[in-house]
Amino acid sequence: MSVWDEVVGQERAVAPLKAAVASPDAMTHAWLITGPPGSGRSYAARAFAAALQCLEGGCGTCRACTTALSGTHADVTVLATEKVTISIDEVRELIAVAQTSPSEGRARVIIVEDADRMTERTSNVLLKSIEEPPPRTVWLLCAPAAEDIVVTIRSRSRHVSLRVPDPEVVAQLLVDRDGIAPDLARQCAYAAQSHIGVARRLARDPEARARRDQVLALATEIRGVGDAVLAAADLAAVAEEDAKAATAERDVAERNELLRMLGADDGGRLPPALRAQVKQLEEDQKRRATRHKRDVFDRAIVDLMSLYRDVACLQVGAATPLVNESHRGHLESLAGRSTLADTMRCLDALGTARERLASNVAPLLALEAMALALRPRTPA
Repeated sequence: MSVWDEVVGQERAVAPLKAAVASPDAMTHAWLITGPPGSGRSYAARAFAAALQCLEGGCGTCRACTTALSGTHADVTVLATEKVTISIDEVRELIAVAQTSPSEGRARVIIVEDADRMTERTSNVLLKSIEEPPPRTVWLLCAPAAEDIVVTIRSRSRHVSLRVPDPEVVAQLLVDRDGIAPDLARQCAYAAQSHIGVARRLARDPEARARRDQVLALATEIRGVGDAVLAAADLAAVAEEDAKAATAERDVAERNELLRMLGADDGGRLPPALRAQVKQLEEDQKRRATRHKRDVFDRAIVDLMSLYRDVACLQVGAATPLVNESHRGHLESLAGRSTLADTMRCLDALGTARERLASNVAPLLALEAMALALRPRTPA
């Protein structure tokens, strides 16, 4: 067993990380781990942190390995933001931690997931610590692409690039680790386009698979302007409900815990000195809900793009596995009653919608424009 076992399909990419663990001469103080969503960049960072702490270089079973992988090791700090951006205050706290010596491990390791969510101003605050690192401190920054990180930090970090793992490898991981039936594991691995986290959620949650099927159905349900507007509203409502379901219970628990720590009664009027802290929590919760909704929108659009990608493959006769093989009949119907030009137009519309949502365009407006563009323009 090893901490690297679940970093699947990335043997070439993780080789420099393993070499750095084995030889101090190959080690550096800052690493940039990039890869598309689902490639396992965050897990690779945790595995690297565990290997750095382990006396055996990442056995996967000792206390140092298990605590580092779970995020409870005293000398491994993980910033996994649930907000749209990483704040300056969060980075300053990390810098303060970086200045301290390891308390029990071999190194002070700081992992910043979604480092691309740092604004330029926030990145500049981090830059000095990257330029002049304290002894035995290692920074691990994770981002989708190197270009998402400001060049000043990028140039001072060693880059490790992960790739999209083969869906067959992801399917086997679901079978071995989660006990999923092979056929279902393969279906979910392809549907998730090798995104390990999404594949696991689809495999374990029938409702998640049903919601995905509902999103894919939009491709045939939109016939006119009215259908497009309704489809956009439905998608926005689903995202709103999903965000509430995912955050409501946690929001209440966090509020109650804060009030308990402040010695306040939730039913009474809060003193002015305490209201600011409760308000800050509420604002953080709103940002978390906003990010969750954006993630739901983005995943829905990615799923629709996979459907039109499959349609294009059928239209040109490409001998490649379909992402949505379980919907083959539906795909063949779409391919038969539209042209390749129509399919490319729909893919362009979906890509534009992703860009608009990432640019903070009002979600409903972006979804309505997307849905209108998906209307068929050739006779059905």
